[in-house]
Amino acid sequence: MLNIALDGPAGSGKSTIAKALSKSLGILYLDTGAMYRACGLKAKKLGISPKDEKAVDTFIHNVDITVKYVDGAQRTYLDGEDVSTQIRENDISMYASDISALKNVRIKLVDLQRQIASEQDCVLDGRDIGTNVLPNANYKFYITASIDERTERRYLELIARGQQVDKDALKNEIATRDYNDSHREFAPLRQAEDAILIDTTSMTIDEVISTVKSYIK
Repeated sequence: MLNIALDGPAGSGKSTIAKALSKSLGILYLDTGAMYRACGLKAKKLGISPKDEKAVDTFIHNVDITVKYVDGAQRTYLDGEDVSTQIRENDISMYASDISALKNVRIKLVDLQRQIASEQDCVLDGRDIGTNVLPNANYKFYITASIDERTERRYLELIARGQQVDKDALKNEIATRDYNDSHREFAPLRQAEDAILIDTTSMTIDEVISTVKSYIK
């Protein structure tokens, strides 16, 4: 199996790169972030704090999260409901960041991600793909960019979706996510020792894809 791992902080462009790379190579793209967002949405719907591991434990073992391709686009389903749009609401970002720090959540989703990756060639992006989910991936990349650039990208993305966003508040949220993701006790965000570092701050999407593909044989 060909497994490609892309890790990096929020807004670094890894999801955009992963999608384009999978299309270019003709292999599956598995959006692991969407899976954690779905868990965060579940907690919100139940009125449960995404930081309360005992409360989250009441649903995490039985929650049904499915990723499917419909008309060439990835759709995320939570307990049978298409939540692809709901999980992209800005407030779900923090729910996802908080709930992804819980060990029981990561164990549940990592098992699912490993199963999918063992069955087909795929590109996975997230925070701990190369360090924890697929430590033996054929290729590992750590995609990053300056916080100002990442804030600008996320701001434009949310505005394009019709969401009202305060840019300074968004920057603070991203900084908080960076801290939470890199300081969580279980499987924190970090660059794998054998991952190739790519700083996309001043690069176009095409330049990044070209750079990543240059390493893949």
